[in-house]
Amino acid sequence: MAEKETIFSSKTTYNGFFNFSDFYNFCHSWLTEETGLLIIEKKYSEKLAGDSKGIEIKWEGHKDMTDYFRMEVKIDFRILGLTKVDLNQNGVKVSTNKGSVEMKIAGTLSRDYKGKFETTAFRKFLREIYEKWIIPSRIDEFQGKIAMECDEFLSQAKAYLDLEGKRGL
Repeated sequence: MAEKETIFSSKTTYNGFFNFSDFYNFCHSWLTEETGLLIIEKKYSEKLAGDSKGIEIKWEGHKDMTDYFRMEVKIDFRILGLTKVDLNQNGVKVSTNKGSVEMKIAGTLSRDYKGKFETTAFRKFLREIYEKWIIPSRIDEFQGKIAMECDEFLSQAKAYLDLEGKRGL
């Protein structure tokens, strides 16, 4: 069985104007194109409450870094009080959304994800030696890369929402 270690865990919140559809597409595109992750949507649910909507989305993604290391990411979105609003931008009526967004992300480094070293006790012993004495710098390198990519995604998503919010004012 693969050994997994959570490297990065953080969340961000936003409250204001944004186009939900555009934000959803931006996040998915950024993760697949910039980080190379294969994203799978595990959950998408909408709950109506009067004229507003609550949305919960759970994504899981992974990327094989080598044949031994794999990056795994879990992202949770909660959108509360999502309503449609019409704004006037430079004399043009624009339809967008207003609500609050909470995003959580957790990045994990999975080692021996194919289970090659799990067949015997001797192979498990060899894996411990391999990780402790031969490749500790590579482990640190991959941990840094995962933390950097997860943090960059949160920063990009927050910047996107902030930019959209300023456009709505």
